[in-house]
Amino acid sequence: MNTENQQRNPVLLIHGIDDTEAVFYKMRAYLIQRGWSVYSLNLVPNNGDVALDELAKQVADYVTASFASEQRLDLVGFSMGGIVSRYYVQRLGGINRVQRFITISSPHHGTVVAYASQRPGCIQMRPNSLFLKDLNSDADMLRQLNFTSIWTPYDLMIVPANSSQMPVGEEVVVPVSFHPWMLTDSKSLAVVTAALAERIQSGSDKARSPQPRLKKLAHNGSSSPFLRRIKGDI
Repeated sequence: MNTENQQRNPVLLIHGIDDTEAVFYKMRAYLIQRGWSVYSLNLVPNNGDVALDELAKQVADYVTASFASEQRLDLVGFSMGGIVSRYYVQRLGGINRVQRFITISSPHHGTVVAYASQRPGCIQMRPNSLFLKDLNSDADMLRQLNFTSIWTPYDLMIVPANSSQMPVGEEVVVPVSFHPWMLTDSKSLAVVTAALAERIQSGSDKARSPQPRLKKLAHNGSSSPFLRRIKGDI
């Protein structure tokens, strides 16, 4: 039996713009109650005043300082934090440390809301920005780990909402009414927990499943086989 697929890695939570690690208060408690070790950090500054690649260096430094070099970990990024995390994974060596990577309502293809600010980090989150084009040019490398994108079609911060879609990994659509609620809604928390509990896919598994898999949760949850599976896991 593959013990790698049984282990629960420490989970690192990365917040979004104008947030702090406190935004994960409910998710942190939820995961700790279910047996995970949970870590987080404050990105400084958190308002887009510096480029996202600079914030990603803070993530890399935190990982180096907080975990043994051989320790694998799981990464959860919310909104801007998902893009910062992608830079860490794709450009700063995180691909060699992270086994499960979850983004929640992250603007992988930009958001028109970012046009409201001239701050460097916001410019990078605009649709068709050079920064996002560069990250998306080799997004295929995310196939090397368990990647999940969770998003809501009702998001008014990520516009269009389907900017959170990715061509790799798993995609879970959760019917949550507001962007911040993606971190507190019970459906969203259950999806995150299920993704963190999934076994690490082997290379052969990924070769057999080259296309992203869509899992859509119904409003009442009763008709969703994925939600029923979550209920059996937690």
